[in-house]
Amino acid sequence: MSFMIRFIVAAVVAGTPLLFGTLGEIMNERVGHLNLGVEGMMSLGAVAGFMVGYRTDNFALALIAAFAAGALGALIYAIVTVTFMANHTVAGLTLTIFGIGLTNVIGFHYLGMSESGTLKLPEHITQQMRAVHITGLSDVPVIGPLLFQYNPFVYVGIVIAVLLALFYNFTKAGLNVRAIGENPQAADAAGVHVLAWKYVNIVIGGGICGIGGAFTIMITNGGVWISDCVGGLGWIAVALVIFATWKPVNAIWGSFVFGAMRILKYYVNKEIIHIPDAFYDMLPFLVTAVILVLVSARQVRDKAQPAACGTNYFREDR
Repeated sequence: MSFMIRFIVAAVVAGTPLLFGTLGEIMNERVGHLNLGVEGMMSLGAVAGFMVGYRTDNFALALIAAFAAGALGALIYAIVTVTFMANHTVAGLTLTIFGIGLTNVIGFHYLGMSESGTLKLPEHITQQMRAVHITGLSDVPVIGPLLFQYNPFVYVGIVIAVLLALFYNFTKAGLNVRAIGENPQAADAAGVHVLAWKYVNIVIGGGICGIGGAFTIMITNGGVWISDCVGGLGWIAVALVIFATWKPVNAIWGSFVFGAMRILKYYVNKEIIHIPDAFYDMLPFLVTAVILVLVSARQVRDKAQPAACGTNYFREDR
């Protein structure tokens, strides 16, 4: 039992950055924008969160910086695709290349200035990122470790997912946003401010992706700066949106499933199962490719991508 508890807890932690990336991309696609820049926005969030935390020794400012950096990258994408109506795929790929490149340049610059040749967040910040302990709940057998002993990022991600689900399903504004993703012409004719809602969802979604990037450098890498710290998680998040059928709550358990794949190699008895570690490293990406193929072959309307996703909206065409 203790082995399974440790595995589940580790899977939840490993899947948390995927949760942030997936939620951010869901917000983009709900307004009709297939943003392939998730990797870039997460990278920008990682470098901004780390450098601000490194300079200020303030965890809250680091998180704000991570959100702002991801949102800024998303704003550039929004201007290019919403206002200037550029191709969504090209703009997203460009954002990824730009985000990763800028992140590595900044990281190398700070590494060059470091006397030790390494960069590590101050102990004050790393202490705030450790698993919380809720008196009376964290000590409950089985339930305590499974639900009440995670770092703050995990709870923030779940809260965001629940709030987004409530917003999209039970508020007038949320239903309007969903209408934009399905048919922006009809939504505009009904009085919905299509362009404004596109900007809001894209920018906030980018900020959420940025928090996911901050997680990778602060938690996954233990507060030590490592180049290319996101490591392809943004691409998995894009596929997870499909796996979650564009529903924020589904993104919670979907990200934890992929998180389990990421840490599986550390929990397999290699004396019994002789499989190279490289296979486990490849597994999340392999499953990602399979999901894309299966979804492309089988379309179910209530589980399909928003109809207008990837299509530019020009108001005068309606």
